[in-house]
Amino acid sequence: MYPSVNVEENFMDIRHSIMTACEKSGRAASSVRVVAVTKNVGVPTIHRVLAAGIYDIGENRVDTALEKMSAVTHNKAVWHFIGSLQSKKAKHVASAFTYIHSLDRLRLAQALDKRLDQHCPLKCFVQVNVSGEKTKAGLRPHEVKDFIAALADFPSLQIVGLMTMAPFVRNAEEVRPVFRALRLLRDDIQSLQLSHAPCKALSMGMSNDYQVAIEEGATFIRLGTSLVGNETLR
Repeated sequence: MYPSVNVEENFMDIRHSIMTACEKSGRAASSVRVVAVTKNVGVPTIHRVLAAGIYDIGENRVDTALEKMSAVTHNKAVWHFIGSLQSKKAKHVASAFTYIHSLDRLRLAQALDKRLDQHCPLKCFVQVNVSGEKTKAGLRPHEVKDFIAALADFPSLQIVGLMTMAPFVRNAEEVRPVFRALRLLRDDIQSLQLSHAPCKALSMGMSNDYQVAIEEGATFIRLGTSLVGNETLR
């Protein structure tokens, strides 16, 4: 058995940090959505997350996520796919998830689109590798505009925003330029006024750097260990 994590208490601390970061940047705390990253915890912890009033649930492995979904019947749960996705598994994400945070190639867009009903589009974040790290997936910033323009061919995909993962550092201030660069890129794309890509949202910031990400405009933050701990599922 894994020790029980006090999700509600953790969430209270996180909400306080969100409020502080929003005050610094002149934003309402309600503009930030917390995605609970539950990839390393089991169904009981997901139930505690939902009981705490967090309804956005993030998973990065298709098969494991589907198993958890079958055991979680809460009707307010909103499932986010936050990992790299193989095109051959796109059908599962298209049918089961509301959001995908890792759209980064046209082949994947095509695979998702053909499994969807355009009257109920999949909400997509385009993944951008702002830092240029070789270990991270995503488009380079200069590739994003053309990529998003090409996504107009896939009517079942709605491009709601951009996502990035910053390098892991001890001092979160060091990655502020990464978050700022994504926000500025988002602003450029918004100015194009593309009907298929409103691109209002920014998915950026994790447990170690979410306060800085919020100060730079994050609207979705992905929190794992600071919220739900780590049960190291195998």
